[in-house]
Amino acid sequence: MAKGGFPGGGFGGGNMGNLMKQAQKMQKDMERVQEELKERSVEATAGGGAIKVTATGKKEVKEIVIKPEVVDPDDVEMLQDLILAAVNEALRKADEMVNSEMSKITGGMGGLGGLF
Repeated sequence: MAKGGFPGGGFGGGNMGNLMKQAQKMQKDMERVQEELKERSVEATAGGGAIKVTATGKKEVKEIVIKPEVVDPDDVEMLQDLILAAVNEALRKADEMVNSEMSKITGGMGGLGGLF
């Protein structure tokens, strides 16, 4: 039997080494982008700008701004709904930003991000 157990000098030869180098580079790029995304933020509003929420790429809410005119003690439920809407939209935008940046690295190879 040939050395290495496979005819033709081994499994994949140099191509396997290249694939591993590319995977390692992709992993380093993804780690770098994840760190950068912690510092980047997105904003979302609700109620025509009455509520503004800022969130990071790590999906942490950093700021909630409420215009005083939207605060109505007789309608706290509306204020709660506006805050929820703005927070959920900010988190959706943060996901979108992260997915967009990661797909630039993975070249649209789908779920590879979960491997690293």
